[in-house]
Amino acid sequence: MVSCREYYCYKFQIRDNMPSMLLYAGRLLQQYAVDMYIKLETTRLDYFRRNQAEMRSELYQGIVDSIINGETKGNEIGRRIVLPASFIGGPRDMRRRYLDAMALVRKFGKPDLFITMTCNPEWKEITDNLKEGQQPQDRPDLTTRVFRAKLQDLKNQIITKSIFGVVAAFVYVVEFQKRGLPHMHMLIILRQDSKINGPENFDYYVSAELPNKDKNPNLHNFVVKYMMHGPCGDLNKKNTCMIAGRCKSNYPRQFCQSTTQGKDDYPIYRRRNDGQIVDIRKAKLNNQWAVPHNSYLLLRYDCHVNVEVCSRLTAVKYLCKYIYKGHDKVVVHIASSNSDTVVDEIKNFQDARWVSAQEALWRIFEFYLNEISPAVISLALHLPNKQCITFWRNQNLENVIQHELTSKTMLTEFFHMCSINSKARSYLYAEFPEHYVWDKRNKCWYERKKVKVIGRINGANPTEGERYYLRLLLNHVRGPTSFIYLLTVNGKICFTFKEAAQRKGLLESDQSNFECLNEAMSFQMPYALRRLFATILVYCEPSDVRKLWDTYFDAMSEDFRKENDGNKEFLVSKTLQNLNFILESMGKSIHVFDLPRITIEIDEYNDNVCTEAREEMSIEISPDDLLAQSKLNAGQRKAFSTILECLDSIGSGLFFVNGDLVELGKHIYIVLC
Repeated sequence: MVSCREYYCYKFQIRDNMPSMLLYAGRLLQQYAVDMYIKLETTRLDYFRRNQAEMRSELYQGIVDSIINGETKGNEIGRRIVLPASFIGGPRDMRRRYLDAMALVRKFGKPDLFITMTCNPEWKEITDNLKEGQQPQDRPDLTTRVFRAKLQDLKNQIITKSIFGVVAAFVYVVEFQKRGLPHMHMLIILRQDSKINGPENFDYYVSAELPNKDKNPNLHNFVVKYMMHGPCGDLNKKNTCMIAGRCKSNYPRQFCQSTTQGKDDYPIYRRRNDGQIVDIRKAKLNNQWAVPHNSYLLLRYDCHVNVEVCSRLTAVKYLCKYIYKGHDKVVVHIASSNSDTVVDEIKNFQDARWVSAQEALWRIFEFYLNEISPAVISLALHLPNKQCITFWRNQNLENVIQHELTSKTMLTEFFHMCSINSKARSYLYAEFPEHYVWDKRNKCWYERKKVKVIGRINGANPTEGERYYLRLLLNHVRGPTSFIYLLTVNGKICFTFKEAAQRKGLLESDQSNFECLNEAMSFQMPYALRRLFATILVYCEPSDVRKLWDTYFDAMSEDFRKENDGNKEFLVSKTLQNLNFILESMGKSIHVFDLPRITIEIDEYNDNVCTEAREEMSIEISPDDLLAQSKLNAGQRKAFSTILECLDSIGSGLFFVNGDLVELGKHIYIVLC
């Protein structure tokens, strides 16, 4: 009795005493690997489509209310469950991992090193195990296994042997190129006493020059083979790195006699004009084309290993977002989390998925696609009796509500531990997982003895009202024993969590707004930060709007900076117009707030265009839609032209279109009357 995955692992295994015909099949092996992986992933997706669609999710209080109203059948209440974060590689899983990575940054500081390693199909371990007549591309199983072994050794060198210093936390992700080969991105956060401080220490770990060929012939050959960029630019304008006539990686770089710290960027590494020139891909290249690397890792792994010092990089969230960009490439359309159509979301995921044979085998072998260490525990956040629970479609709700574990959550059991344990009362909710372990089966906390983890309270938006203020209290009150405890201030029980937060001084002088934006600034992209800023203006009524603007302007305008040449007036106007666009969708305008005036009108945010029209105009028109005009019949063309003429003349008009569907063969036509 074996699972489907275990069976295919057996089929792909390499056995000297029992050769597998499958491993001699060349391109058919690749097709077979992808087909079997699709079978496995489809089975997993079917679980959410068929089984979990039979489950219901509802607030605990909602079930109690339903029982009071006489509804005791599970299929009469609740909502469908969509593709959850537990599905590895799905959009919610990738976002959760990104937030976990940012939680590490908040706890241990900015990453110190960014490492990229790419599989080398010419590794001796691969070539020695190829059968007669085989090429590395014929054996994706072999390249995948060898890369995984090299990756494990790299982790051992960096984390266990501490070749760069003692590691406080790390994150890595394995991705797969379109040609199939795996490559890895890793972020390393060093312990405080091991930080790489100052440009004078960067050269010890990272080099961006060609080594001396006479003193280090092997290292020189490896740098020439793996670590030279291009040629691109004037030497090769058709190179894949060229965008709008320039190299996206900014090669060739300028010569530099010594390493310096770039402004809010990676270091400017030492690239001396020492006269060394090498012939690569029919071009003569020098140190200006060398990719930053670590000599020890390059010699050890005989492949492309890019090492960058990033301890001073301010846009850490972009770096973390980059290593978790998989969902941006895999999923084209993401259904709303409130969607009732789980099938649509899964179908979108399947239709947009592109899988290489190596990735398929990696997943079949159950190697981790990514890893975060230390582990990050996501902590539940809910109002009293508003926790989410699941139950089967035909389950009796009275049995659900009477079960002793139904009402228990991470938060309620945190309160319970604080009420019976004096040690627990010294911790905040977010600190609790560092000292206690959550038992999912029995739904209880017990004291932690091993393994270092950190906690992350689930986010809450100011528009959520009481849930947001509950989170604010949990971030400041140590050892609460109940919801009532959080509501009690100076012996008086408040009616709301907002009132309790006010009485505790957490809302004075807009402090909660600053805390909310400070936290969001560490992981939210600029557009999301502008939307949050607008939400605070509308719903939280800050007393000093101008101070909020001055404090967070740089973070909110970060994505616009690349569009102008240091023109702050343009930057302010564009940020304000985008903010006004968001405020208008909430029924407000920037003119009612103490904000700077817009001095430069930017066409894409023309105030004469209503919000609804802007939203429609922002939709990208597909080529098929643009060609549709040429396929109109006489009646359709007349209606189309009449409406456009009215629009072009900036006049007004009222049009009634009566359409009937007419089916002719396999085609359906709309007949305009």
